[in-house]
Amino acid sequence: METVANKSDDTVVCYAPTMITTNGVWQGDNPLDYSLPLFILQMTMVVVSTRFFDYILKPLRQPRVVSEILGGALLGPSALGRSETFANTMFPLRSVMVLETMANIGLLYFLFLVGVEMDLSVIHRTGKKALAIAVAGMIMPFVIGICFSFVLHGSDLEPLAHATYVLFLGVALSVTAFPVLARILAELKLINSELGRLALSSALINDMCAWILLAVAIALAENDPSSLASLWVILSSATFVVICILFVRPAISWMIRRTPEGESFSELYICFILTGVMISGFITDAIGTHSVFGAFVFGLIIPNGPLGVTLLEKLEDFVSGILLPLFFAISGLKTDVTSIREAQTWGTLLVVIILSCAGKIGGTMLVTAFYNIPHSEGFTLGLLMNTKGLIEMIVLNVGKDQQVLDDEAFAIMVIVAVVMTAIISPIVAILYRPARRFAPYKRRTIQITKPEGELRVLSCVHTPRHVPTIINLLEASHPTKKSPLCVFVLHLVELTGRASAMLIVHNTRQSGRPALNRTQAQSDHIIHAFENFEQNSNFVTVQPLTAISPYSSMHEDICGLAEDKRVALIIIPFHKQQTVDGGMEVTNPAFRTVNQNLLANSPCTVGILVDRGLNALSRASENEVAHHVVVLFFGGPDDREALAYGWRMCEIPGIRLTVLRFVAGEDLAVTMQPPSPATGKNDPQMLKVETDSGKEKQLDDEYIHDFRMKNANNEMVVYSEQVVNNGEETVSVIRSLDILQDLFIVGRGHGMASPLTAGLTDWSECPELGAIGDILASSDFATTVSVLVIQQYVGAVAHESRDSPDRQPEEAANRQTPPGGPPAT
Repeated sequence: METVANKSDDTVVCYAPTMITTNGVWQGDNPLDYSLPLFILQMTMVVVSTRFFDYILKPLRQPRVVSEILGGALLGPSALGRSETFANTMFPLRSVMVLETMANIGLLYFLFLVGVEMDLSVIHRTGKKALAIAVAGMIMPFVIGICFSFVLHGSDLEPLAHATYVLFLGVALSVTAFPVLARILAELKLINSELGRLALSSALINDMCAWILLAVAIALAENDPSSLASLWVILSSATFVVICILFVRPAISWMIRRTPEGESFSELYICFILTGVMISGFITDAIGTHSVFGAFVFGLIIPNGPLGVTLLEKLEDFVSGILLPLFFAISGLKTDVTSIREAQTWGTLLVVIILSCAGKIGGTMLVTAFYNIPHSEGFTLGLLMNTKGLIEMIVLNVGKDQQVLDDEAFAIMVIVAVVMTAIISPIVAILYRPARRFAPYKRRTIQITKPEGELRVLSCVHTPRHVPTIINLLEASHPTKKSPLCVFVLHLVELTGRASAMLIVHNTRQSGRPALNRTQAQSDHIIHAFENFEQNSNFVTVQPLTAISPYSSMHEDICGLAEDKRVALIIIPFHKQQTVDGGMEVTNPAFRTVNQNLLANSPCTVGILVDRGLNALSRASENEVAHHVVVLFFGGPDDREALAYGWRMCEIPGIRLTVLRFVAGEDLAVTMQPPSPATGKNDPQMLKVETDSGKEKQLDDEYIHDFRMKNANNEMVVYSEQVVNNGEETVSVIRSLDILQDLFIVGRGHGMASPLTAGLTDWSECPELGAIGDILASSDFATTVSVLVIQQYVGAVAHESRDSPDRQPEEAANRQTPPGGPPAT
């Protein structure tokens, strides 16, 4: 047995070096007496507790850092740890060393990933406004930290020790957590707003300043302030940074050049880099700075590009999901709320929380007033800059380990961090509701868009795989000088706990710059493809945008942007993709949720694109038919909208349009509801349905007649009618069509009850495509042709334009855009 004396008290910890793994309970061993089983159980409890709080607080839009600290506090002396039995059994003193070591390893690699993701050139591109807000937001909390230090300790400390104490409190109170702030802004639908971009720019500058102050604070805390050791530590740290830039970065660049483009990096290179993280941590720890500083600097020198993407893919989920929560949990385990015994201290805590928030808000509002930013936005921006996160926890833990902070001060500062971060989302959601200044517009459908007017299309893209077919579809949409095509490309990104997804919004894309991460790489690929489309096409303008949201509310961003940009058509990919053998497999079930919500709430026409490939018009030679487009027409507003889009396409030379109208045969048995026995009259509701159906048929006949008259001399337009009597005959006709088609355009048929498709919906796998669209998208369908399923907007404006006021108002109300955050820009 070996003994270890604790520095803080006279406790003696005894342990056996061989007690790592147990021989099993059948040998009479208690697994909790051995370090590995105990550590596994501790990690499990930490993950479960943090995920429990994350699930509870998610409806309140709380960032994950709050859940992780509360999860640790639940297991610590503030809650369950108050029981000596629980504390001695689950978190005995002998296990703390293993737990903290693993937590610091997780912290080491997490800070390395933060450095890999961060692009220092962004700071050069930020304006004076963001720089001024960041500086003002740090100065005021520093002043409050100085005052707070006198309140807690008065004149108990030596001047130099007091300066170190002030530095720790100042950093803890003045820092703004960029990743946490980015997630809060995304949850509040503000990340793409002007306010959100300004907040992210300021937070990034604040983060870099906090890292410099952190290095100085650690150097002062871990060395005798009265000696020159602190100066040597700072100089050594600066030398380490210079060596990394001048020698290590060129070596890593050499590894990148040695790897052919498109090929994966050698495992040897990845191993060298991961080992370099630990070596950097060892060096900075040895010279007197915290090991995370070395890991962060090592991450910063990794060139942006494929290597960074590879490292993130290999490490981020495990480090962020498993190891990092250990560090926050340990912060919670060290937090003993019971150490704050006096009522006066609780009053001091309340004052500190208020003054800390006020310091950030006051400093920010001074700058925003100078730049003539409205006071409401300045207050909101100051509130957002109070977001706390990782750096503050590192400062507090180092301060407690170096005995700069006692238990009471540590508990106070942790509570301050949690409360300040937790109150931001609810308060901002309540106080800041930017007015959605959407100008009403009438061209919400293709059918009522004037031939000489601009056609605005919002193309939603999840992955680069969706890009080619969407571009070829837009190319076939007949952009002309009189009717140009304005395309808004919206890259849909899921909101996760990663900072990497947030950085693509903050960074301004520049030609030739490498991607910061995988999401950025996808976004750049998508943007580059659409920019080429714009350059190689006439009368086409493209504006790329990004929306970061949970899939459950992503449709709000799409609808908000569609209304803000006054688009007539939204094109969004189907949630299935074609496999090599011609079948259809689900890409992501969440995509289907987005599509369904969009259909129910869209402020304009929606087209769901089932992508099975569509050739570009430019590939066809002169006098050659490039696309065979088929419009299946059954009747109703959705089918008229589908015909309107096909009509627009047939204006382009090289596109052959076939319109196949299905007509009810004489043998069609229309089942009427018998008269009521009581009154002897038909049901009024049935009479209304029949009346509506008659009016829709009249509109269909008028639109078809207009189409045929204007295309009578167009040899590339073929119109035919097919008589059918039931759903089975309809399916048979569709299956017998020529397999040399390129695109089917069909209406969804929402709200229409056609006897020609009766019974088909009973077997539909995807009702959002309608009965016919579901058949064409099915894996059982013989041809592998792309399908565009269209649902026409049926709001009040569209009613007035079509002179069809008789549609049920309930259905129109159900498709109105719900109140949501500002659109992505």
